[in-house]
Amino acid sequence: MTVPAALPRRVVVQAPGKINLSLAVGAVDGRGYHELATVFHAVDLLETVTARAVDGEELTLAVDSGVPGDVPLDGTNLALRAAALLRERTGTRRGAALHVDKRVPVAGGMGGGSADAAAALVALDVLWGLDLGPAALTDLAGALGADVPFALLGGTALGRGTGGDLTPVETAAAPWWVLAVPGGHLSTPAVYRRADEIADASGRTLPARPEIDARQLGALAAGDTTMLAATLSNDLQEAALSLHPGLAPVLAALRDAGAPGALVSGSGPTLAALARDEAQARAIAERVRATDAVEQCLLARGGAPGARVLEQD
Repeated sequence: MTVPAALPRRVVVQAPGKINLSLAVGAVDGRGYHELATVFHAVDLLETVTARAVDGEELTLAVDSGVPGDVPLDGTNLALRAAALLRERTGTRRGAALHVDKRVPVAGGMGGGSADAAAALVALDVLWGLDLGPAALTDLAGALGADVPFALLGGTALGRGTGGDLTPVETAAAPWWVLAVPGGHLSTPAVYRRADEIADASGRTLPARPEIDARQLGALAAGDTTMLAATLSNDLQEAALSLHPGLAPVLAALRDAGAPGALVSGSGPTLAALARDEAQARAIAERVRATDAVEQCLLARGGAPGARVLEQD
């Protein structure tokens, strides 16, 4: 008779933050959501979630953060929501003590909360001995938010629908990025509303099926930094700039510092600037920090893997 393996008492999982290399916004669908086409790109700013077994059913959360900003510790936190959803869907009543070590800017449009949710799903799947498999975890991730499935997948991927319908994208290089965080907050719904207002005012009809510039996918496959820079695109950028006056000076500073390309990532307020190599990335970051226009200026490499188990014991 096979004796079941003992469940671990501790599981450590990392998941990446992301930037959007392109974000094309289409018309609102029947559910009230904008149809999207986006190129997600994981970066090696990593969230680390540790899940520990506890006696009883309690779910608790503690956070240590290396970035500014307040992180909720109640049931609105995506890591706790992931745990609650996992229990709801599987029927388990096990508890856990979750700890998040944050390295992705808070509320910066880089999917830090989504990374926490993805990492929590993977960690608790192992801690609780559920063995759900990738397809089931991805389904749960989609129920938590549009960016959570990508945090499971990592790398680079084309997202459609509301972003959760993912197709991996071939990449030949791991580009360097400067991530400038100007401070302040942008509400994602408010940015979308403003984008709709701008489209209405200009008489522009949003497409039913938005498309990504095929040249960007070719640039990623070829490792062509010049073409990648030329095809960085965000349909929400004008709206974000209009709602957050601090973004335009930072965007100008990144370009003035020599970045081949720069844009607002997603709904902001984080700005992402592409660099040709590590040396240029460091030089750009140094110049932008000297302007005092940013709260943080971080370096990262692209193509980071998705949520993965680092340790279990």
